[in-house]
Amino acid sequence: MSDRAATYEAIKTQIEPFNKKGVDLSEATTFAGDLEWDSLTVMDFVAAIEDEFDIIISMNQQAEIENVGQLVDAVEKLKG
Repeated sequence: MSDRAATYEAIKTQIEPFNKKGVDLSEATTFAGDLEWDSLTVMDFVAAIEDEFDIIISMNQQAEIENVGQLVDAVEKLKG
Protein backbone atom coordinates (compact mmCIF):
# COMPACT_ATOMS: atom_id res chain seq x y z
CA MET A 1 0.00 0.00 0.00
CA SER A 2 1.38 3.41 -0.90
CA ASP A 3 1.87 6.09 1.74
CA ARG A 4 -1.01 8.04 0.24
CA ALA A 5 -3.32 5.01 0.31
CA ALA A 6 -2.38 4.38 3.95
CA THR A 7 -3.07 8.03 4.77
CA TYR A 8 -6.45 7.80 3.02
CA GLU A 9 -7.40 4.71 5.04
CA ALA A 10 -6.33 6.36 8.30
CA ILE A 11 -8.35 9.47 7.47
CA LYS A 12 -11.41 7.36 6.62
CA THR A 13 -11.07 5.70 10.03
CA GLN A 14 -10.92 9.12 11.69
CA ILE A 15 -14.04 10.26 9.80
CA GLU A 16 -16.19 7.31 10.90
CA PRO A 17 -17.14 8.60 14.40
CA PHE A 18 -18.13 11.94 12.82
CA ASN A 19 -20.06 10.33 9.93
CA LYS A 20 -23.48 10.56 11.56
CA LYS A 21 -25.33 10.10 8.27
CA GLY A 22 -23.45 6.98 7.23
CA VAL A 23 -22.25 8.59 4.01
CA ASP A 24 -20.25 6.31 1.70
CA LEU A 25 -16.81 7.88 1.77
CA SER A 26 -14.69 8.59 -1.28
CA GLU A 27 -12.00 11.11 -2.15
CA ALA A 28 -14.74 13.36 -3.55
CA THR A 29 -16.80 13.36 -0.32
CA THR A 30 -17.15 16.97 0.88
CA PHE A 31 -17.15 17.84 4.57
CA ALA A 32 -19.70 20.66 4.43
CA GLY A 33 -21.94 19.31 1.67
CA ASP A 34 -21.95 15.50 1.88
CA LEU A 35 -21.19 15.04 5.58
CA GLU A 36 -23.01 18.26 6.61
CA TRP A 37 -20.44 19.09 9.28
CA ASP A 38 -20.68 22.33 11.21
CA SER A 39 -17.63 24.33 12.24
CA LEU A 40 -17.41 22.67 15.67
CA THR A 41 -17.36 19.19 14.12
CA VAL A 42 -14.67 20.34 11.70
CA MET A 43 -12.55 21.64 14.58
CA ASP A 44 -12.89 18.36 16.50
CA PHE A 45 -12.07 16.37 13.37
CA VAL A 46 -9.03 18.51 12.49
CA ALA A 47 -7.73 18.02 16.06
CA ALA A 48 -8.11 14.25 15.63
CA ILE A 49 -6.23 14.32 12.31
CA GLU A 50 -3.46 16.49 13.76
CA ASP A 51 -3.04 14.02 16.65
CA GLU A 52 -3.14 10.98 14.35
CA PHE A 53 -0.41 12.27 12.03
CA ASP A 54 1.46 14.59 14.44
CA ILE A 55 1.01 17.60 12.16
CA ILE A 56 -0.51 21.10 12.37
CA ILE A 57 -3.08 22.18 9.78
CA SER A 58 -3.23 25.97 9.60
CA MET A 59 -6.52 27.87 9.37
CA ASN A 60 -5.58 28.91 5.83
CA GLN A 61 -5.04 25.28 4.82
CA GLN A 62 -8.31 24.25 6.48
CA ALA A 63 -10.17 26.87 4.47
CA GLU A 64 -8.87 25.35 1.23
CA ILE A 65 -9.74 21.74 2.08
CA GLU A 66 -13.25 20.89 0.94
CA ASN A 67 -13.14 17.14 0.37
CA VAL A 68 -11.45 13.98 1.59
CA GLY A 69 -8.97 13.80 -1.31
CA GLN A 70 -7.74 17.34 -0.67
CA LEU A 71 -7.26 16.46 3.00
CA VAL A 72 -5.23 13.36 2.10
CA ASP A 73 -3.00 15.50 -0.17
CA ALA A 74 -2.56 18.14 2.55
CA VAL A 75 -1.65 15.55 5.18
CA GLU A 76 0.85 13.91 2.81
CA LYS A 77 2.51 17.31 2.21
CA LEU A 78 2.61 18.17 5.92
CA LYS A 79 4.09 14.79 6.84
CA GLY A 80 6.95 15.65 4.50
